[in-house]
Amino acid sequence: MAKLKSAFVCQNCGAQSAKWIGRCPSCGEWNTYVEEVVQSFAANKSSALKIPSSHPARLLDEIQPLEQERILTPDSELNRVLGGGIVPGSLILIGGEPGIGKSTLMLQMALQFKNQKIVYISGEESEQQIKLRADRMISHNKECYLLTEVNLELIINQLQQLQPHIIIVDSIHTLATDQIEATPGSIPQIRTCASELQRYAKENGIPVFLIGHITKEGIIAGPKLLEHMVDTVLQFEGDRHNVFRILRALKNRFGPTFELAVYEMQGQGLRPITNLSEILLTQRDEILSGITIASIIEGVRPMMIETQALVTNTQYGTPQRTATGFDLRRLQMLLAVLEKRCGIVFGNRDVFLNIAGGLQVEDTAADLAIIAALVSSWQDIPIADRVCFCGEIGLSGEVRAVSRIEQRIGEADRLGFEKIFISKYNKKGLDLKKYKLEIKTISKVDELIRQLNA
Repeated sequence: MAKLKSAFVCQNCGAQSAKWIGRCPSCGEWNTYVEEVVQSFAANKSSALKIPSSHPARLLDEIQPLEQERILTPDSELNRVLGGGIVPGSLILIGGEPGIGKSTLMLQMALQFKNQKIVYISGEESEQQIKLRADRMISHNKECYLLTEVNLELIINQLQQLQPHIIIVDSIHTLATDQIEATPGSIPQIRTCASELQRYAKENGIPVFLIGHITKEGIIAGPKLLEHMVDTVLQFEGDRHNVFRILRALKNRFGPTFELAVYEMQGQGLRPITNLSEILLTQRDEILSGITIASIIEGVRPMMIETQALVTNTQYGTPQRTATGFDLRRLQMLLAVLEKRCGIVFGNRDVFLNIAGGLQVEDTAADLAIIAALVSSWQDIPIADRVCFCGEIGLSGEVRAVSRIEQRIGEADRLGFEKIFISKYNKKGLDLKKYKLEIKTISKVDELIRQLNA
């Protein structure tokens, strides 16, 4: 028999201790240690060594690759984020802020499928609540089952009877198993329930979607082991008070991790946005200073985004530096380059930078547009709205080349821009005649400022 013993487990990071402590030495949180029952298998260690393995070691060349067709969802944007569709037997975790649209996306996907038996397991809402939400959505699926249950053993029993094609769990933090004497949402319960669902998915070749809660820091609640166990981690981003949502792949064993999809929250559900540039660009009646357009690439898709900068005289002793949607440390680097290479001093100015649309920009090709926006606001000289920028800024003030420049220029040309500023090092091998817009090449930041003031 396995010996039972108790240990104190941190509910924030999963660290264990033999006694209760006030502050977790791993994550630094206070009052997060809770006593839980764990099992010790030391008594069975000798007998376990005598059991032959059911999966003996094999040569890698002897293993035949398993070719499985992906399950295509009715949502083309979700298919692209998943890497081309749902892989049978995969475990997919979806996290995000409360009210961001995780349950709406999963219920919408279940209702839009055709000829697919889908089980939607809810441990948070009643059947009537989900029915009210489902009535507002377009439904094509006549085999969408709803199961409001939190006991894992009863859920597995129902799944074995129904034999569904896809399983949705809302949420993994509400499930509990009789194998563990702990409350639902605790680390042992999350770990055990996720492990059992993973085993069921792999043995039966059924994909399982797990909706997860997040902490106040914005990361998925529970042990980090949960993210390691699953095959794919999707994160919903954006302001829940805004209509636009961003679905990003943070981990994907079957596809790229740099893809994202944008949705618009409507009364009937989430509408996928296929043309991101049109919603990220603000329609203005007049030209304003401090606003420029940058050509960036997210995943494999080029898009045009609007950068907004405001430079004002500081009212305090220390000037403020605030960036929304952009790395603050990189903004400070760009300000230092302008001061050192161009003589534009920001020591007595407050600087505010915002990326319109709630997008978090990581592409360094937006540097040139941000430099132009800062100079435009500092001089209070507007830049034409049909002009865009694409280039990375180095510490010496040079404009560095960026990758996939033809896609960036093609997107700007398609949207009707008249001029684009790029690095002169991107000009090699570029056919300028096939584009309608004017392509201006520069090598230094001071060249950009002179051309903007011309």
